[in-house]
Amino acid sequence: MVSEILNCLDLPSGIDMLSAWIEAQMAYRGQPGLSIAVVRDQKVVWLSGFGYANIEKSVEATPKTRYRIASITKLFTATSIMQLRDKGKLSLDDEVASHLPWFKLKRGYPEAPPIRVWHLLTHTSGLPREAPTPYWTDSNFPTRETIMRLISTQEAAVPTETLWKYSNLALTLAGEIVQEVSGTPYAEYVEGNILKPLGMRDTLVSPPEPGDPKLARGYGRRLPDGSRGVAPYTDCKGITPAANMTTTAEDLAKFAMLQFRDGPEGGKQILRGSTLREMHRPHWLQPDWKEGFGIGFNLRRVGDRTYVGHGGAVQGFRTHIRISPEDKTAVVVLTNSDDGQPLNYAEKALQWLTHPLTHGEADASRPSDPFRVYNGRFRDTWSDMQMLTLNEGLYAVDPSQLDPAPTMIKLAPNGEHTFKMYPEEGGGSYGENMVFEFDKRGKVTRVKRGENYTYPVKNW
Repeated sequence: MVSEILNCLDLPSGIDMLSAWIEAQMAYRGQPGLSIAVVRDQKVVWLSGFGYANIEKSVEATPKTRYRIASITKLFTATSIMQLRDKGKLSLDDEVASHLPWFKLKRGYPEAPPIRVWHLLTHTSGLPREAPTPYWTDSNFPTRETIMRLISTQEAAVPTETLWKYSNLALTLAGEIVQEVSGTPYAEYVEGNILKPLGMRDTLVSPPEPGDPKLARGYGRRLPDGSRGVAPYTDCKGITPAANMTTTAEDLAKFAMLQFRDGPEGGKQILRGSTLREMHRPHWLQPDWKEGFGIGFNLRRVGDRTYVGHGGAVQGFRTHIRISPEDKTAVVVLTNSDDGQPLNYAEKALQWLTHPLTHGEADASRPSDPFRVYNGRFRDTWSDMQMLTLNEGLYAVDPSQLDPAPTMIKLAPNGEHTFKMYPEEGGGSYGENMVFEFDKRGKVTRVKRGENYTYPVKNW
């Protein structure tokens, strides 16, 4: 089948296909901006930006654009805890109250096991999702002092170890333990023990100023009337360890590369390899055995691969990092809108790029392309059509489709600027000609598909 080529693309073809698809998806959904990084072991294979970091000022998104990464912050909190554990300063079995004397909940489930550090990092504590103020509604986040004062008004929602229950409050408490055990403010600890050794110079624990020229502007989701508002600026204050960091695709790729390293702690190896593997393996498995949680990391089984990672959502930003420890591949996707859907882009990147990356293809360049003159974007009343050189052959595909595979047409040379069309078996255009027409400057003016025409499109 023609569409099967998408499962065995070479690296240049995979990147071309992914780029075309990202551009189309963003255009038809009216999404502002996106930055992406693809990692293979200790090499960043591809970095790119799409759309705008700031629409009003026409600032383009790049791999160096800063985004609020929200809950991906939790991975840095978990990493901090594991560093302190490895240094013998705490145990994952320690009761939370042994480090935070002010942690005194109402006794809703007196027979439940006490909440321990491990429970915080695996989201099995049974704690409420949030501290007791409506900050996701009014963007008025509580201070540390407010959380410490009000936590005694809260009680566990379910008994400890009953089920997996995501909690920003839990990781906030984990960050407080980092501060208490290390004797260093949380932000300073993360900066000194994680960001600086990894060379993550564009990453911030405390939020940047609203006018930071590197910071993408956050936008709300597109409403039914097509409008999209500007999201309010956010400082998560007291829940910083759960949701407040800011970074770039280029910087977060450095954190992804850490996940594939081994050996004893030291220098850029901020955690020993055995500890990284401990964080990646299942510590809590959902009943369907397709999803679970490690230490800080979400785990998901897709096909024959297990991925670890985390998503992030704060007003105006949606982000995701997905990692395959087995393949030593990772994708970082950062977006600046509430409907950014970064996981969709990460999954397509892994689908189309894992094969070449795991089969020794690390060069994304294409030395020669005999079909370059035909490559481009075309449109008619019925659909879009992108001409792409894939695995040294010419193909037409509609990248506006969420799954473009069924739309693929193989184009076989059949004369000057003429190609036979071979779509999926049974396609109506099967065996007919596609003819490219040019002007005197050598630019394609239109493409005849069978008896009908489609025309070039410069911009989405």
